[in-house]
Amino acid sequence: MRKKVTIVGGGNVGATTAHWLAAKELADIVLVDIVEGVPQGKALDLMQALPIERSDVRVLGTNDYDPTAGSDIAVITAGFPRKPGMSRDDLVRMNAEIVSQATKQVVQRSPNCILIVVTNPLDAMCEVARRVSGFPRERVLGMAGVLDSARFCTFVAMELGVSVLNVHAFVLGGHGDQMVPLPRYCTVAGIPITELLDPATIERLVERTAKGGGEIVDLLKSGSAYYAPARSIAEMVGAILLDKHQILPCAAYLQGEYGIKDLFIGVPCRLGAAGLEKIIEIKLTPEEKAALHTSAQAVEALVKTLPEPA
Repeated sequence: MRKKVTIVGGGNVGATTAHWLAAKELADIVLVDIVEGVPQGKALDLMQALPIERSDVRVLGTNDYDPTAGSDIAVITAGFPRKPGMSRDDLVRMNAEIVSQATKQVVQRSPNCILIVVTNPLDAMCEVARRVSGFPRERVLGMAGVLDSARFCTFVAMELGVSVLNVHAFVLGGHGDQMVPLPRYCTVAGIPITELLDPATIERLVERTAKGGGEIVDLLKSGSAYYAPARSIAEMVGAILLDKHQILPCAAYLQGEYGIKDLFIGVPCRLGAAGLEKIIEIKLTPEEKAALHTSAQAVEALVKTLPEPA
């Protein structure tokens, strides 16, 4: 039987995620949105592209959660987007209710699914989904590190004038301005960037990575990034559905790893058919560990503002 993925939120991120998943022929897709006609129209448009793509999956748009029953993965993208001058943290109260209701609806119909949360502020919204679903940590993940790491790779490749295929990086911590890019673990054809770039340039790229989403928001004037976030979601979905045992940086619920407990923080995760298979603990310098804990404190402050689930 073909796998099934539900995407809650038919905006740019959700619809583009559906596009990537369909093009890769990973699963049948159900696109859910509250606006009548929007998910139906986008799904039909995408279905009409698939004969050309030679992809034989089905894409259904709906305003009702019933067609989502039996989903293997549910991706929650629904929520208010950031506007210029607005931080991810400003969204916490606005989006907590949306994520809570979406999680309830999905879990009621797909009690064995794996949740991938994308709505900002991401780390806090993961906690909302965990509380509402009651799922073990293996089945609640946040998409952040894949995106942030891709942004870091992009900026390094641009700076050095090399192929992005040569660049590999990890970005840890919360999905916000206090994320923690790790230059020591960023390599170009196996060479650490600390041997290729001077400290001032590296710091500039780290800063640009941390503010990468905001840079796009400022350029677009209305709306936020969606191509790279959607592709990042598809990477996680593929790792799970294809049981790849792939290591990707994701927001996971830590239980003592890295000295952090009871918080969703971006760390290297091994993903497979069961969702989170293992959290990979890498050695950090005292400065990196301090930065990670500072990022965790920012997430904790957000979580403390969350209302308890009804």
